[in-house]
Amino acid sequence: MANTFKSYTSGSIGTTTTDVYTCPGSTTAIILGASLANIDSSAIGGSIKLAKDGSGVGVDDVYIVKEAPVPVGSAVEVMAGNKVVLEAADKLQFISDTADSLDVTVSLLEIT
Repeated sequence: MANTFKSYTSGSIGTTTTDVYTCPGSTTAIILGASLANIDSSAIGGSIKLAKDGSGVGVDDVYIVKEAPVPVGSAVEVMAGNKVVLEAADKLQFISDTADSLDVTVSLLEIT
């Protein structure tokens, strides 16, 4: 088993859901940190959604945080010591309530 630390970024996210990370096949990923940065001139609300692969019991798509307030010129660290596990083909998605207003950074550990 190989453990690899990785980071992913996406800039100017707006009101359309954006896939920032998709867990590769035969891989488990542990989200270590997720930062939401406001690049707009007004306060915004930022959301992170976990889109599970498949259907059935225990695989609903859920919000990790929904419309967290991010003040002007600020960033919010969402995970703050929590860990979320992603399995193969699960997606980490981001969205803002304001067009082109959110920069995100995700740090994670991939286990293959």
